[in-house]
Amino acid sequence: MAIPDKSKLAPGLYLVATPIGNARDITLRALDMLRDADVLAAEDTRSLRRLMELHGISVGDRPLLAYHEHNGAKMRPRIVAEIAAGKSVLYASEAGTPMISDPGFDLARAVTAEGLEVTTAPGVSAVVTALTLAGLPTDRFFFAGFLPNASGARKSALRGVSGVEATLAFYESPRRVAAMLTDAAEILGDRPAAVCRELTKKFEEIRRGTLSELAASFEEAPAKGEIVVLVGKGDSEKISELDIEQQVNLALETMSVRDAADFVSAKLGVKRRPVYQLAMRLSEKDDG
Repeated sequence: MAIPDKSKLAPGLYLVATPIGNARDITLRALDMLRDADVLAAEDTRSLRRLMELHGISVGDRPLLAYHEHNGAKMRPRIVAEIAAGKSVLYASEAGTPMISDPGFDLARAVTAEGLEVTTAPGVSAVVTALTLAGLPTDRFFFAGFLPNASGARKSALRGVSGVEATLAFYESPRRVAAMLTDAAEILGDRPAAVCRELTKKFEEIRRGTLSELAASFEEAPAKGEIVVLVGKGDSEKISELDIEQQVNLALETMSVRDAADFVSAKLGVKRRPVYQLAMRLSEKDDG
């Protein structure tokens, strides 16, 4: 969407990336939009107001609307109506790029559905920042967002991405990171990984190691702050079918078909479904 004169924004929704820690990590274009938008909307209005004050931008008499996952259904019609009436509306998530694990997705979709304009002032993103620092392959990565809180559901979600041939990226709470790393080691195999904490902030920290090593590290020394967990790609391409069959036969001596499939797929970092099918065949052959 073309942006006219420096003091006037065309009607539409402007998705603005905000800093994830260091307030100076904001683009000049984003500051222009914060200054010139007719209406401001934010996941956290206090955070946006504070950011604007740091950069010498006044909210003035402009509306500053709270828009988050709890009030989105109520606020979307009002924001769409403002744009339809010829206003420019800026939306900022609490930190980072809107749309990335953020309620802005539904807002942008609603605006687009009405045939109205949507554009962005791109900037910092926690997942991309972590990828630049982790030391893991970045040619392909898969962002999986937040995993479920409960261990059973978390393991199920991890199985769902176990066969993805890319670096895996997750957001995680510091209260759950040790448990998440333990579950990941069990389900994905003991892959290389990195835990990136408090990115761009004073106490930025990158811990690297295998999943089991990192799990032990966070059990021993819990951490605070915003966390991104990156997990390297498994080495399934180096494992022969004979290796898998031998491991399944050993597992079936003491385990059920289901448990054997879970154990071997996690141990070798291979997809569970073909391992389960192999275990079924081997089990039926033994019964025969």
